[in-house]
Amino acid sequence: MISGPGDFLSSTIAIPATNNNHPGVDCSASRVDAPVLRVDTPVPQEAALEHTVTTVGRGPGVDIVVDDQSVSRLHAELVRRGPYVYVADLGLSTNGTLVNGRPIGRAVLGLDDVISFGAVRARLIHLSEAALPDSDTRVFERRERARELTRREQDVINALCHPAASRNAFVEPASTREIARRLYVSEAAVKQHLLRLYQKFAIPEGDNRRTRLANEVIAAGLVPPPRTGGG
Repeated sequence: MISGPGDFLSSTIAIPATNNNHPGVDCSASRVDAPVLRVDTPVPQEAALEHTVTTVGRGPGVDIVVDDQSVSRLHAELVRRGPYVYVADLGLSTNGTLVNGRPIGRAVLGLDDVISFGAVRARLIHLSEAALPDSDTRVFERRERARELTRREQDVINALCHPAASRNAFVEPASTREIARRLYVSEAAVKQHLLRLYQKFAIPEGDNRRTRLANEVIAAGLVPPPRTGGG
């Protein structure tokens, strides 16, 4: 429990409102460089992410307690990596974790991102300028997603990108049927793996979804880059 605004013993912190740009954030405090998360509960709470890993959930022992039935006891982690902050869903809730309305496994966060832990929304209201989105952030995010892949998902990715890797950069990625034949599995199984990969790499619905996924995994270095010549 928090005894007052100056009590930093808990990660659920009431921070004095002394910053005109971000009410609730005390930029004169010694923890000015720590990112701050605002959780939109009935009584809004703000938490300074002072540690490398901050846990979120409604159960005992978590750092940020969110008392809502849509949130699991141990729901997600907020991880600081250098100047960046990413959120990682722990896969223990049927409601999952979303960033800007999209289900995620891991995602790097910016100040404009809306995080949903079940039905509860949150967002960062203070973040180091070095962590604002840029091309390096995109590369970091791709690499974090790559760490989540199962062996079978990697097989699907290899089969998806096989036409480009074996011929040239301007061919279509493999179809669902071609992937199934190459891996000796059903098309239904391939479709399920592709759906999970679309979620992990935040590929929105629309045309050329397989092509966009192939571009993402090649950019992340998960498969050899396409050949640029014939052969």
